[in-house]
Amino acid sequence: MEKSKPFAVFDIDGTLIRWQLYHAVADSLVKLGYISPDKYQAIKDARMIWKRRQSSDSFRLYEIELVKLYVNILSDITVEQFEKAAQDAFDEYKDQVYTYTRDLIHELKGKGYLIFAISGSQTEIIAKMANHYGFDDFVGREDERHDNHFTGKSTTPIFNKDVVLKEMAGRHNASFSGSVGVGDSTTDIKMLELVEKPIAFNPERALFEIARSRSWKIVVERKNMIYELEAEGGDTYILA
Repeated sequence: MEKSKPFAVFDIDGTLIRWQLYHAVADSLVKLGYISPDKYQAIKDARMIWKRRQSSDSFRLYEIELVKLYVNILSDITVEQFEKAAQDAFDEYKDQVYTYTRDLIHELKGKGYLIFAISGSQTEIIAKMANHYGFDDFVGREDERHDNHFTGKSTTPIFNKDVVLKEMAGRHNASFSGSVGVGDSTTDIKMLELVEKPIAFNPERALFEIARSRSWKIVVERKNMIYELEAEGGDTYILA
């Protein structure tokens, strides 16, 4: 029997890529003329509220608006149009990545790790990213298709990343011994709880509080600086 390999699992949006890919695809749909600007106005308004930091919940509310948009627009466009927008977003954002996570992927691949991705963005663009960065497996949002159109039914891994990770590790006979996980939001917590070496990367507040309470490694990348924080008993962190 083949010897088990260790693995590293990454969230993609805001963890490897500096933006949210499903947001980028939505923008591309507008840019390519597949969504009318007036239909997209609610998203633009919500995005500005978030950018102005008018509420601690503004980013979550913005994402809710974006999810609503997808439900509405997928029925109005063809699969072909969506794939064109996904390609357009990939071309623009594929190399707009964080140095820390990009280099960590390269380092761990060199050590023989399997590299996995679990993302809430659409499979169409995550597949391109996974291929570009040499991931061994990935799971993303799946929108059901019929002929050249979407049915309105979809599945997403973001609420059960722990279950998805266990299935992925099983498929590849991957070992949890030495496993690494990197995420930035609350939907990554279940995934990070499973791995031996969880890393909260540029964490939102809720993930930061969980990471601090459990002494997980915290990494912040800002401009051209990377700050690695490691727990030193209790709630105290030191700059590694």
